[in-house]
Amino acid sequence: MSENKKQQLREKIDELDDLVAKALNDRTKCAIEIGHIKRKSGEKLFDPTREEQIFQRLTASNTGPLTAEALVRIFERIIDESRRVERTAAYDD
Repeated sequence: MSENKKQQLREKIDELDDLVAKALNDRTKCAIEIGHIKRKSGEKLFDPTREEQIFQRLTASNTGPLTAEALVRIFERIIDESRRVERTAAYDD
């Protein structure tokens, strides 16, 4: 592989990393709002049904090269953080 092609791919990865970081921050903002809404309505903070829906949707739309299992492992970490943020937001104000 040429150095030029490698550099182009690295630049593309950097762009994608920036998009992923923005998307994760946007997702977190939504989780904060959900935490506030759940607290105000008295809902439980943890919803395993919702998490299962997320995993099903992600694996159904997965076109690879990540395996469904790898994608789920990545999103388990993301959902763990969302759960933490929701809990914190539910008790803030």
